[in-house]
Amino acid sequence: MRYLLIPVKDLACAKQRLSGLLTKEERTQLAWMMLETTFAAAAGINKIDRLAVVTLYPPAISLAQKYGMDVIHETAQSSESASVDFGSHELIKRGATSVLRLPIDLPLVKTEDLESILGHGKTGPHVVLVPSRDGTGTNAILRSPPDLFPSHFGPGSLSLHLLEAEKTGAECEVIHLPRIALDIDEPADLKVMMEQGKGTAVWEVLREWRIIERLDS
Repeated sequence: MRYLLIPVKDLACAKQRLSGLLTKEERTQLAWMMLETTFAAAAGINKIDRLAVVTLYPPAISLAQKYGMDVIHETAQSSESASVDFGSHELIKRGATSVLRLPIDLPLVKTEDLESILGHGKTGPHVVLVPSRDGTGTNAILRSPPDLFPSHFGPGSLSLHLLEAEKTGAECEVIHLPRIALDIDEPADLKVMMEQGKGTAVWEVLREWRIIERLDS
């Protein structure tokens, strides 16, 4: 059974690295809009058995339930890696044989991007990695089995995940998907978003906030 797993933290604390450009309320709104984009893209997947969210954030739980997603309830959140590994172990109990982890801050992600990742899955132990735009982070990871190795999200995570995969001897593939490569963490990401995301809901809101003027000031 193949699952897609989306970890969601309390969005009131989201996107701290944008605090010089956006207010707390704007950062929360931006994160929520990207969460909605991610959920909508995930809901359209055909090559998946179940969708799941690991979180303690009530609004995310409510939205996940509207989409018919499984909810894995956390009692505490220490890190993205801890949440993903906890969620993956819980999904193994529910019959998961592979898990695709996806973050919520991908404003351009589409269903076909997720289908592409799943299309690279193979029989036997394997890993599929999608790097971040700068080539150092891990913006999506498919592991079969789900607990093949522990998560190391954060700076330099791609090389850490590659090392872990090598230790297991599992087949490993790195694929480049531009829409998944763009996550919004730094001011520079907002500039790329305004160049590449025209017409999306997130782009429209950033335009209304005059984000380009803020970036140039």
